[in-house]
Amino acid sequence: MRRSWLFLILLGPLFSMACGPAQVAVTAEIDVPDPDAEGVMVTRPIADAEVQVIPFDRDAVFDSLVGASPTPEPAIPPDLLVAQGEIAAAQAEWNAAEATWGNGRARQQAIVDEMEPLNQAEAKYITLFREFQDVEAQVARAERVKDQAFQRFTDLQEGYIQRADSISFIRDQWADEVFAPAFDVFAVKLRESGQDIVMDTTNAQGYALIDVPPGEWWVHAYYELVYSELYWNIPVTVVRGDPVQVRLTRETAEIRPIF
Repeated sequence: MRRSWLFLILLGPLFSMACGPAQVAVTAEIDVPDPDAEGVMVTRPIADAEVQVIPFDRDAVFDSLVGASPTPEPAIPPDLLVAQGEIAAAQAEWNAAEATWGNGRARQQAIVDEMEPLNQAEAKYITLFREFQDVEAQVARAERVKDQAFQRFTDLQEGYIQRADSISFIRDQWADEVFAPAFDVFAVKLRESGQDIVMDTTNAQGYALIDVPPGEWWVHAYYELVYSELYWNIPVTVVRGDPVQVRLTRETAEIRPIF
């Protein structure tokens, strides 16, 4: 359940960008499919990610409010999570099939361009023509696979959307009620710490260097995927000297379903 929105109203005047005697160096990156090599993953920086360095554990606040609630958090039906995974897999299959089909079409056009200035009796022309026929058959197969994958993705999604919207509505209503006191709790925590929340965004290389006073801090951020989000709330002890290194990756994140 996303709770990051609770900070957006509170933060305004509490953000502090003043230089401090210590630093937190944040590197944010994610592994994604390589568009040029099927089945290969590459690491890409997460640019423009909002990173908050907070002088208390925000998750502990939410946990205490959940514990005090007379009603438990509405559960996500397990079969809905299974359906979400099936949809994500179907979409990946469709995207891969579409890429294969597109690459085949591009090769067809390249062959035509190579053949155009050649005489039909030339050996190279004949070789290219045979390759064109082979690629043509491959493209036809890829198109059938692509269309089938798209149909499967569409069918799965149609049965999922209405249920997901219903569950999301129920969970959001519960969160609005249970987490309503969080604004006041955050304000008290900030006064007790004597510190402000410090915020920055990662640059094009997925990097941010944030100045904070020495002490105990929590590095918070999140990154939305298609059917889930990567959520970080990492405790760090900040001291003078070299910056504290914090890596925001899939491995260091909590993966939360979203609808």
